[in-house]
Amino acid sequence: MSNDLCLANARLVLADRVVLGSVTIADGQITRITDGSSVPDRAIDCDGDLLLPGFVELHTDNVERHMEPRPDVDWPHLPALLAHDAELAACGITTVFDAMRVGSIHSGKGRYVDYARTLADEMLTARDRGMFKISHFLHLRAEICSETLLEELAAFDPIDRVGIVSLMDHTPGQRQFRDLSALKAYVAKKRGMNDDEFAQHVADLLALRARLGDKHENGAVTEARRLGAVLASHDDTTAEHVATSACHGVGFAEFPTTLDAAQACRAHGIAVMMGAPNLIRGGSHSGNVAASELARHDLLDIVSSDYVPAALLGAAFQLAQMWDDLPRAIATVSANPARAAGLTDRGRLETGLRGDVVRVRMFDDTPVLRGVWSRGVRVS
Repeated sequence: MSNDLCLANARLVLADRVVLGSVTIADGQITRITDGSSVPDRAIDCDGDLLLPGFVELHTDNVERHMEPRPDVDWPHLPALLAHDAELAACGITTVFDAMRVGSIHSGKGRYVDYARTLADEMLTARDRGMFKISHFLHLRAEICSETLLEELAAFDPIDRVGIVSLMDHTPGQRQFRDLSALKAYVAKKRGMNDDEFAQHVADLLALRARLGDKHENGAVTEARRLGAVLASHDDTTAEHVATSACHGVGFAEFPTTLDAAQACRAHGIAVMMGAPNLIRGGSHSGNVAASELARHDLLDIVSSDYVPAALLGAAFQLAQMWDDLPRAIATVSANPARAAGLTDRGRLETGLRGDVVRVRMFDDTPVLRGVWSRGVRVS
């Protein structure tokens, strides 16, 4: 018992209610949840702070940001992974599916090089050696509009335990980039393209989509099944997109761009994910549907930090105010993403589940992290 961790005198955010009590963790698992304000010997007195389940992040570009901290600046992968891991832990994220692009373009200013297999090997080795603070899984972002998607997917095996394969179609003029001016602003800043180079980039992508798009989409669905991964769609815009996603066996939809698409997801039983930055900023940076609008229509199931890891905490509490339901809001960053990814051992404060816990103190309406534990070990 002396090695047990007990977090006492806290407001526990359970699946359907908030209660004053304590959580005990031993050997990485929650072993006991008790009611009341008592603080046993050697327990941590949380002084009425909130205790939440650790956050589960299904889609984040954050590792790429550490790999390329500035345009055309390549950072060593292992230090990038460790910095990424530490940042997520400090934001309350205790499980992450690291998004890695598969599908390259090898020419022009819009080129992307193959890196996912190498990065995955480094991530899996670091995980096996116990170098990370939190739990890491693989998320392969299958770029339909590319040259080498199927070859890159073929380099992965079921032994890699790929958790998610998402179908990414960034063809100009549809889905996320229906507005070409939004695409131009994005790639011109990131890749330094002038008008002629951007026009050629668009033409090249359209040609790629026409030549390989259907083959890549169907092949990626087949590869996801081979790998045993959950399949996700990305940027569904129309009911027809969602119907296709449903036929493919998609489990959750990343960032549908319209209210119609989100409604179609609900009709097909596909969970809807939106970005925390969208919610906090009050809208999409690409001009697509606002996450808050989907929340008001009861069409928001999962929140992802996307490109701002710290946004998950604030977004969850913003939803709590909107819905007047803290447990429901916290589920969007914990229980719901865990369920969508097929993880049954985490996402809730419940005996027998992983001891992933986040302590939060409220300062007026602002949540502030006071501690993060992964399998009962303090990581922040």
